[in-house]
Amino acid sequence: MSEENVFFIASPLGTIELRETNGFLTDLNFRPGPKGGTSHSEVLRQAAFELEEYFAGKRSVFDLPLDPVGTPFQLEVWRALRDVPFGETAAYGEIARRIGRPAASRAVGAANGRNPISIIIPCHRIIGAGGDLTGYGGGLNRKEWLLRHERTTARPGGRLFT
Repeated sequence: MSEENVFFIASPLGTIELRETNGFLTDLNFRPGPKGGTSHSEVLRQAAFELEEYFAGKRSVFDLPLDPVGTPFQLEVWRALRDVPFGETAAYGEIARRIGRPAASRAVGAANGRNPISIIIPCHRIIGAGGDLTGYGGGLNRKEWLLRHERTTARPGGRLFT
């Protein structure tokens, strides 16, 4: 029997809803307005702490147990997204090539759009072939903010300014 817990945190981008099931983070979504948490599980406390560090410019890599629900193709794309370094971007076609499906850039875009754990699985780092910002479930203004935050926080080699 699965047990789901939900917690809401404030961020510079608005309220974030975190969901955990059986000790794994399953969802991170932007929600309107402040809300209270219904659980304080260890995974949700750790996720809130790591996101706080990320937004403060003190964390570039997340260390959380994740269990996104998706098709085998989506899971493959989401694993590849986690390999895009902090402060950098990659095009949809580049991700398609990385997973051995060079003609699947549109499918990669669709999988990217269905990412249930945004920020931590960094779908915001994926851009159009010409370098333009394309869709983001949280809104392009948030995508732009996240990319700017990472670029101004990162040093060459992926280390953080402190």
